[in-house]
Amino acid sequence: MLKIGVFGAGHLGRIHIQQWLEIKEIELVGFYDPNDIQAETTLSQYPISRFENFDELINSCDALDIVSTTTSHYAIAKNCLLKSKHVFIEKPLAHTLEEAQELVKLVEEANVKCQIGHVERFNPAFLSLKNETINPMFIEAHRLAQFNPRGTDVSVILDLMIHDIDIILYLVKSPVKRISASGVAVLSETADIANARIEFDNGCVANLTSSRISLKRMRKVRLFQRDAYIGMDFLEKKTEIIRLKEPNTASGLMDFPIEIGNGEKKIISVQLPEVPVVNAINMELTDFAMAIINNLPTRVSVHDGYQAMDVAYKILKKMSQHNELHNV
Repeated sequence: MLKIGVFGAGHLGRIHIQQWLEIKEIELVGFYDPNDIQAETTLSQYPISRFENFDELINSCDALDIVSTTTSHYAIAKNCLLKSKHVFIEKPLAHTLEEAQELVKLVEEANVKCQIGHVERFNPAFLSLKNETINPMFIEAHRLAQFNPRGTDVSVILDLMIHDIDIILYLVKSPVKRISASGVAVLSETADIANARIEFDNGCVANLTSSRISLKRMRKVRLFQRDAYIGMDFLEKKTEIIRLKEPNTASGLMDFPIEIGNGEKKIISVQLPEVPVVNAINMELTDFAMAIINNLPTRVSVHDGYQAMDVAYKILKKMSQHNELHNV
């Protein structure tokens, strides 16, 4: 049975522990967290052992789930990889691009499985598009959250926007040509609200807005392509597809005729793809475990994690240049 250990018993770490306890194919060996309050809370909630020694947990496991603070990802992952342990690393991959580059190298040298916690890849709204042909030419993404001190050790780009960066890079599959960005630090020391425009070599343009000082929550991505509009609501777990069809095609219950000029008639077809009922975090952890057990590629690789970070840091650089230019 695959032996798993968890680094970090904060809010998300405890969610991971809860989900690991429900996955039958693994044995949850224990967790490590130097914070006594977080550790005691975890011990009071779950039947799990606390390891006082960092290396002892690594040595006792086949794979480690790193759900600690972003600034600690590199040191923990490096120790695991030098001992040839499989690693699941919560997003972002590391605190700096240099750290991320070295982790990519270490994963390749260790020849182990590494999965990055870009959980939106497992969101039911996103999974509902698995049979659709996606070729977006314009993308609009909004990710808004209410202020929470947890996570403010990094910019909103690395805290929130990186989710949408990963999804967009996965969908577009084209090199980034140009980036422009702006952002403002309102309640913390790093940017709390930001907007970025990413232009790709294939002509696609993505406009991303992320905020952690909103009065309401929103996680939406809208795709516009030659034959369709696709809207994904990651928060409500809903997807809609609107297509323009010829009038002589078979009609559905949500098809509506329109005139588009010069007397030409078309059909607007509204489709609501079936959204699977899954727990995204449980699914990503199970996926990681199965990749190890069955020797399969991880769905969100270390290279995916690095690419998302690379674009995120390019956005941060452009944002800094914009703020210096305008003395923000």
